[in-house]
Amino acid sequence: MEVSARNALKGTVKKVIPGSVNTEVTLEIAPGVEVTSIITKSSADKLQLAEGKEVYAVIKASDVILAID
Repeated sequence: MEVSARNALKGTVKKVIPGSVNTEVTLEIAPGVEVTSIITKSSADKLQLAEGKEVYAVIKASDVILAID
């Protein structure tokens, strides 16, 4: 797989919560570190996402905002 996005995090599917339109997918990218994504149900079905499957979270954003208290 080659993509132009610079932020591709390899992880393992920890949880899949299907909905009628979208599916919530939680990946564990390091012990105790999780990333959650909401994708279309049809995409989740096409990728055959299931707990334990290794996948990549590809993040493409034009802005990252940081804040402090």
